[in-house]
Amino acid sequence: MPAFPCEPTSDLADRHGERVRGYCSPFASYGGRTVFFGPIETLRSIEDPKAVRACLAEPGNGRVLVVDAGGSLRAAVLGDNMARLAHGNGWAGVVIHGAVRDRDGLSSIDIGVLALGTVPIRASAAGPAQRGGTIAFLGMEFVPGSYFFCDADGILLADGPLPP
Repeated sequence: MPAFPCEPTSDLADRHGERVRGYCSPFASYGGRTVFFGPIETLRSIEDPKAVRACLAEPGNGRVLVVDAGGSLRAAVLGDNMARLAHGNGWAGVVIHGAVRDRDGLSSIDIGVLALGTVPIRASAAGPAQRGGTIAFLGMEFVPGSYFFCDADGILLADGPLPP
């Protein structure tokens, strides 16, 4: 896996033009790493932290897990313990279309964490979860194996790694 490109996402967008799709980030950053990138892994799981944990328990190999939690802010599907697990297993980041908790703990872990918001309630649902496959929310489409780039300027998506 190549190191994060030195250029900000704005410079990557200028250099790679049609190869990237740029978005204003609707997410807040909660992890200790605000600049991160990697190939995308997807999970659709509404308020089921067990499915999220199962993914993050596997070797991440620099990937970014994108979780479609239905935009729910009723209960958190990720907290500091899972973020530590993800960091220890080599995940570059986690993007949650929903809520996280343990905000102070998350900020001390060297991993990217983006989410719509925080809530102190832990999710406990054990509903159906679907791993892999394209997921879409908030005008963005996430395809497993495509690339996610993030910094303070926003989000870039690309079909593959960007050449230097």
